[in-house]
Amino acid sequence: MSTAALALRDSATMTRRQLKRIARYPAMTVQLIITPVILLLLFVYVLGGTLGNGLGGAGGGRDAYVDYVLPGILLMAAATAATGTAVMVATDMTEGIIARFRTMRISRASVLTGHVAGSVVQQLLGAAVLVGVAFAIGFRPNATAAEWAAAAGLLTLFVLAVTWLAVALGMKSPTPEAASNAPMPLVLLPFLGSGFVPTDSMPAAIRWFADYQPFTPVMETLRGLLLGTPIGDSAAIAAGWCTAIALASFLWARSTFTKA
Repeated sequence: MSTAALALRDSATMTRRQLKRIARYPAMTVQLIITPVILLLLFVYVLGGTLGNGLGGAGGGRDAYVDYVLPGILLMAAATAATGTAVMVATDMTEGIIARFRTMRISRASVLTGHVAGSVVQQLLGAAVLVGVAFAIGFRPNATAAEWAAAAGLLTLFVLAVTWLAVALGMKSPTPEAASNAPMPLVLLPFLGSGFVPTDSMPAAIRWFADYQPFTPVMETLRGLLLGTPIGDSAAIAAGWCTAIALASFLWARSTFTKA
């Protein structure tokens, strides 16, 4: 069996390990699914009547706001899930299981890819539930099948990038407790972007940051694909940001794992 085939087999084994680990702690999965749903309901039903009036769209108000806010909630959910990934990686690094894996004839990269693949599956499941709830409360996209596929692909790429970053942060954290705090700034980026209000309503300094931080082009591209709003160069910028973050985080995590 070739080296690549062995690495693929070991990665599949580690992914199954991670999925079983997730299944043993269903409360974490439920929390990762329920929390974004609660946030969506709060923003739409508490703030949507006011914030949605300035957006136009289907009747204004909540109908327009649920369309606008969904991409921001999706990205916030991914950033929140990154905390759990970082904690699990830090737990593996501090409890000695990694030392045991090193004595076995398995691909070292498979230990990391197992964490990533398991987390990505968990997050995409949560995203599907969130979109389903959004449909139930009035989300009405006009995307074609190809646009839905492109939106799903971009969201998966974003989740992959954030997950690799969480893995790298978890490996660098001295304790699981420290790892739980490391990804928290990511949760704030949808607020400091176009996640909940258009950036042109912000003060100049905050607007500059909001326009050029990584989450904003991802949210704008998702809106454009699902709702037909202008995308411009947001798609290329979003793909570039996600690819750069994923690659840099992968290299950082691999380097840390090799030296550990």
